[in-house]
Amino acid sequence: MKNVLKSVFESFLRSRRMLHHFERWQTMLGSKPVGVASAAMPPDIAKALAAASHADARELLAALGSSPQGLGEEQAQALRKRLGSNEVRHEQPLPWWTHLWQCYRNPFNLLLTVLALVSYVTEDMKAALVIGSMVGLSTVLRFLQESRSNKAAERLKAMVSNTATVLRPEPGAASAPRVEVPMRDLVPGDVIALSAGDMIPADCRLLGAKDLFISQSALTGEAMPVEKFSVIDRSSREAGVLERENLLFMGTSVISGTATALIVHTGNRTFFGALAQRVAAADQGTSAFQAGINRVSWVLIRFMLVMAPLVLVINGVSKGDWWEAALFALSIAVGLTPEMLPMIVTATLAKGAVVMSRQKVIVKRLEAIHNFGAMDVLCTDKTGTLTQDRIVLERHTNAWGEASNRVLQLAYLNSFHQTGLKNLLDKAVLNHAEMQLETRLQTAWRKIDEVPFDFSRRRMSVVVENGGSEHLLICKGALEEILSVCTAVERGAEVLALDGDLLASIHRVASELNAQGLRVVAVASRALRANARKPAYGVADESGLTLLGYVAFLDPPKESTAPALRALAEHGVAVKVLTGDNELVARKVCGDVGIEAGHVVLGREIEALDDAGLRTLVEQHQVFAKLTPAHKERIVHALHANGHVVGFMGDGINDAPALRAADIGISVDGAVDVAKESADIILLEKSLMVLEQGVIEGRRTFANMLKYIKLTASSNFGNVFSVLVASAFLPFLPMLPLHLLVQNLLYDVSQIAIPFDNVDPEFLRKPQSWNPADLGRFMVFFGPLSSVFDILTYAVMWFVFSANTVAHQTLFQSGWFVEGLLSQTLIVHLIRTRKIPFLQSRAAWPLLAMGAAIAAAGIWLPMGRFAHYFRLQALPLAYFPWLAAMLAGYATLTQAVKGWYARRYGWQ
Repeated sequence: MKNVLKSVFESFLRSRRMLHHFERWQTMLGSKPVGVASAAMPPDIAKALAAASHADARELLAALGSSPQGLGEEQAQALRKRLGSNEVRHEQPLPWWTHLWQCYRNPFNLLLTVLALVSYVTEDMKAALVIGSMVGLSTVLRFLQESRSNKAAERLKAMVSNTATVLRPEPGAASAPRVEVPMRDLVPGDVIALSAGDMIPADCRLLGAKDLFISQSALTGEAMPVEKFSVIDRSSREAGVLERENLLFMGTSVISGTATALIVHTGNRTFFGALAQRVAAADQGTSAFQAGINRVSWVLIRFMLVMAPLVLVINGVSKGDWWEAALFALSIAVGLTPEMLPMIVTATLAKGAVVMSRQKVIVKRLEAIHNFGAMDVLCTDKTGTLTQDRIVLERHTNAWGEASNRVLQLAYLNSFHQTGLKNLLDKAVLNHAEMQLETRLQTAWRKIDEVPFDFSRRRMSVVVENGGSEHLLICKGALEEILSVCTAVERGAEVLALDGDLLASIHRVASELNAQGLRVVAVASRALRANARKPAYGVADESGLTLLGYVAFLDPPKESTAPALRALAEHGVAVKVLTGDNELVARKVCGDVGIEAGHVVLGREIEALDDAGLRTLVEQHQVFAKLTPAHKERIVHALHANGHVVGFMGDGINDAPALRAADIGISVDGAVDVAKESADIILLEKSLMVLEQGVIEGRRTFANMLKYIKLTASSNFGNVFSVLVASAFLPFLPMLPLHLLVQNLLYDVSQIAIPFDNVDPEFLRKPQSWNPADLGRFMVFFGPLSSVFDILTYAVMWFVFSANTVAHQTLFQSGWFVEGLLSQTLIVHLIRTRKIPFLQSRAAWPLLAMGAAIAAAGIWLPMGRFAHYFRLQALPLAYFPWLAAMLAGYATLTQAVKGWYARRYGWQ
């Protein structure tokens, strides 16, 4: 029973792709990283990849029917038709019969099935039919709901697709253009271009690479990036397949550098696909959300395991009919079984995902909806999240702050010729240059080489020449990192040595620009003598540079940022800004959007702290600047260790570690591949107001799930308490097993509409989370309230209507059947809100209609012509005023206790 709800989210977890699959599977395979154990890779896959690693590139291209220009569109389509999509088997939809079995196979349904078989063997066909109906209803409703949800989830996933840059030759063209193709459409033989932030979409052999560093931590467990080369030395040829320097594997990602690669294997033939087939049937672990559901379920299960035997003993001893007592005890166990819980949870989460999709929020993992509602701290990057994703080049100056066209020209050459990840700053430079400048520079200068960007250097360089005997290295990046490799400063035709006074002047000018909210990027250059024997340029050539000046960018906040942050604060979500930019720009932007910056914590301060010190620091400050990806990840871990439910919002490759570390990762559709893969939720709209809407929908979803659990727990506790009292004093059973089963079936049907219920605004104002201890206390306080009126019903039936003998037990049982069902239906409306039901807070019309229909059915059963079939009898009309009085008293008492309980313990 411990994994009672394990299968609830299996179909939805398939949408957590690549990185999420690898991380989960790595855990399942033990503490040893996947790539360390040679047995982790199937022999046929390993042999094929080893052969691809050893083969000459031209021979391998020929064997795959490709060329250095890649495959033509017709070739690719033919291969795709023959080999299928580039998707692993684990991501395919389950066959309907497998899905139906998964919807059935929870311990609650198994328990009911056993009881149905017992009833059938003992020829109690009515009980067997009712119990079978309960099992069928629970299974079919869940199957239908999950099927609809799966289709909806697939439609939502299609709105956020990852692509790869592929070379597609065209007839007669001198070179193959680069086109964006969905990853699922890739085939063996495709030649792809890679740059920082890209996911590796298949198993590949490198054809060319420049300063290429790959994160393989999902495969090997190694935290540090691995450098890859298109040409490998002899020692690498003898290494294991996963350690081969010219092979790339699906699911890994590019940290820095550029490359072209030939796809060798796709889909199930990749290492990732082979691993998926081996572990698809393995236990997928338990998420925090599922663990919370399981803890709540165990509260109810333990209660059932205690109460059912107690009912058996009391009735067996007092009545003497142990077989009847056993059937009655099993019926009590059924009544305590929340068999609709999996369906309610699935339906509620699916509804939340669909509602959020209408607000341009795509939920990749359904359980993330709960985390969205429980989030109390949101960490966010600045650029492109708080600020607009359309950055404008505002200034181009020399080191003294004077306008300089030369700085603009060289910045343009740098941005135009780089083949790595073109960020928003590069696009702003390219968009700023006039057409005449663009045409002149493109025809005058030819690219020789480049040194790609990475987050340790925080700069990138291109090397160009214009037909002379010299090459020009142009370096662009963060001011401090550029200054660290500069020895001189240019002013007009004069070049000055970089001394202390000049350095102070440079920092003063940059600070003045920062204070205006401008983001400053430094530009430097160095003339190099052309050397035909030099194979390539590298980081070592970034030395002895001359600082030319700055390009300064205006990155204004989004219009939605300030109101969105205020709305989040009103809903109990604290916002912390984590940026790689400098403290002056961070302070200016935060001031513009209404965040009180206070002391801005810098990355170097974080490096000086241990984990305990960082846990204290993150509670005291709101803005963190000059951060590396590792700093952001540490801050998220520290907040999580302090007990917060942490969200992280970012869109860059430097945000990926923090996105994975957060309880809920939030990214945007325009983010780099690795950021979107790491995120749980994708925003399709640029407005941050959708964040507030997502938080509210997450809390609404959680509230409706909690309603069912509280209703089930309290009403079941009250019913069993009533049964214990009746069993001790009555000479007959207070209700037959058949009555309990029918009552439970009708009550379950009335709960189907809970996912569509309204939620009071007060509940949405603060984060909510699971707390099984609160559930136990709630059961103890509210369960016995119904027992008070059950016992009053006993007294009315015994003393007023003389149903006090075995001969009149049917009248007694009919009276309690109606009162019990109507009180259970009423409690839905009493407990769903802290307010006065029907007057101050009204349920949604589906829940009202379903409750009214079940109440009418409950009254009709003993009063209608089929009453004898259910072993009930018509109640006298004089019974109904008593019934109305007891229901009114029950509502009044519950409302009074609600007020006292809420003041003392709060109302969740």
